[in-house]
Amino acid sequence: MLQNQRSFLILVFILLVSSLLSCKSKYEIPKDKTVFRYNESAGISSLDPAFARNQANIWAVNQLFNGLVQFDDQLQPQPCIARSWEISPDGKTYTFHLRNDVFFHENEIFEGKTRKVVAQDFVYSLNRIVDPKLASPGAWIFYQVEVKDGKHAFAALDDSTFQIRLKSPFPPFLGLLSMAYCVVVPHEAVEKLGDAFRKQPVGTGPFQFKMWKEGIKLVLIKNEHYFETDSSGNRLPYLDAVAINFLVDKQAAFLEFVKGNLDFMSGIDASYKDEMLTYDGKLSPKYSGRIHLQKAPYLNTEYLGIQVDSTLDLVKKSPLRMKKIRQALNYGFDRQKMMRYLRNSIGIPATKGFVPYGIPYFDHRKISGYDYHPEKAKQLLAEAGFPGGKGLPPITLTTNASYVDLCKYIQSQWNELGFDVKIDITPPATLRQQMAQSQVMFFRGSWIADYPDAENYLAIFYSPNFCPQGPNYTHFSNLAFDRLFQKANNEPNDSIRAGIYEEMDNLVMQEAPVVVLYYDQLLRFTQKTVHNFSSNPLNLLNLKQVKKDIPG
Repeated sequence: MLQNQRSFLILVFILLVSSLLSCKSKYEIPKDKTVFRYNESAGISSLDPAFARNQANIWAVNQLFNGLVQFDDQLQPQPCIARSWEISPDGKTYTFHLRNDVFFHENEIFEGKTRKVVAQDFVYSLNRIVDPKLASPGAWIFYQVEVKDGKHAFAALDDSTFQIRLKSPFPPFLGLLSMAYCVVVPHEAVEKLGDAFRKQPVGTGPFQFKMWKEGIKLVLIKNEHYFETDSSGNRLPYLDAVAINFLVDKQAAFLEFVKGNLDFMSGIDASYKDEMLTYDGKLSPKYSGRIHLQKAPYLNTEYLGIQVDSTLDLVKKSPLRMKKIRQALNYGFDRQKMMRYLRNSIGIPATKGFVPYGIPYFDHRKISGYDYHPEKAKQLLAEAGFPGGKGLPPITLTTNASYVDLCKYIQSQWNELGFDVKIDITPPATLRQQMAQSQVMFFRGSWIADYPDAENYLAIFYSPNFCPQGPNYTHFSNLAFDRLFQKANNEPNDSIRAGIYEEMDNLVMQEAPVVVLYYDQLLRFTQKTVHNFSSNPLNLLNLKQVKKDIPG
């Protein structure tokens, strides 16, 4: 009886969701138009690029705005509004030459017309990001920029030439400029609309804002005057519109995708993981005729962090202060089986350092790491003075509820070797606070790239970046590593710099302040009516070259 009631309630919920999706809104897209539809379960808090701090906001902002540069699918910087640029010999001055055919979206703010983008617009836009009154979470991007008399070194040399000067060389800087925070906005719209700019954006992108009923639907329509073209000279974008729904329940969104009411689904929830994927990570045969699966590296490293600051009381009392114990943990569990049976082979077992696959120029073949080697783990335990784990104090691993299954799997294998590992489950926000305040000895963490350079990963082991001011949660400190980090930041040649990064990653693996679990992967599901849909390791959503079959 209870089961029948539950089934009935689920059916009612699905029917209610379907009715919400089909209800008329302020704007109805003509049925003969190609509309790309996807769901954003996390919701969108703002369409103002100054607050593009999470994936949901970034994906929408990327359709509406453009910056100086952009990434291709291999994460190489490419021209966008800047047609070309030069970097001074000292690596401090970046001079950008702008296109002269980029216009803001037609809007009443321009008396129903538009206006060409000029260099002064970038001066305004970037100064807006660093303005403390705005409190943009993207202000950190410009910490490297020279500041004189309280003003950042952003300059319009003329209408088509924009310049930025840095305090010191920083080779990944072009990658930072590709972030959504760094796009151009019109001062007229921002100044007139104020806080309302978040829901009435005006940009230059391939799509322009049409309507947003928050929590229900967001509609963007084709920018008929967009400046980019394809290799044959055809004006982009190909799609007529983008429609974003906001179903919070991921199971309901999955059902809408399976029914063909959504064109795209990113990632996979545990509730339907086994329905969609085999243990080998392949698409279930029942869906192969109408759904396409893309898998690609994702710049996210999942790891267990170990506090190694010997001045802290919690470290002085812990066996994890000993390098051989940390190394034994790294050898002591089977990452291959973990990925196959707990994650349906979504992700790559982390046996090659901390830097994930997908970073340009980085060669993982040159990196040492840890694979499953229980005999080696036992040997290290004995060498540390704890043969078979005898006399070894208990070790507590702190995680949040989402990772309990992984941690219990690892715990079981460690305890078989003689460890006494216990698991403490803590809410995510509490765990982050404990990590930042050095209050937890052994913790689960992840690092998602802000920009595609190995520096972004290795910076979390640089000693000046001790938390809470920086991201060095383990308080790893190594003089040789710090010298290599500084050397890399002064090396403009990407290939040479990558070699330095590889040396640094090997050093981290040897000292073992982390137990690296896996390098994540993107899963993107699309209907087979969708074409030219690409993936990239930053998980950016680029719809300007996507095509969709015209509805029959």
